[in-house]
Amino acid sequence: MRRLTQAPNIAIAALWADALQQAGFEASVQRYFLSGIAGELPPDQCLPEVWLTHDDDEPRARAVLDALQNMPQRRWHCICGELVEGGFEQCWQCGAAMPPELR
Repeated sequence: MRRLTQAPNIAIAALWADALQQAGFEASVQRYFLSGIAGELPPDQCLPEVWLTHDDDEPRARAVLDALQNMPQRRWHCICGELVEGGFEQCWQCGAAMPPELR
């Protein structure tokens, strides 16, 4: 087994491990319950970790994780003139859907 990364919280760790599993890697979350003793131990030692079962999967798994962590953010202008940023597919000003050519 090999530790791939630490996550800032358990939700992110679970998301990353699930994405790796969906990509065909055997990944798990370790230190799942250590956040409860933060303060008794240094906080950085209580962070959840994502581990791979097979060491030789590390380069490909790191590429998947890097792509997940560095997804490009979209920016588009709605018909109402509002600039919509991030992963939103609907304008928060008027509720119009993102144009199909931008999806």
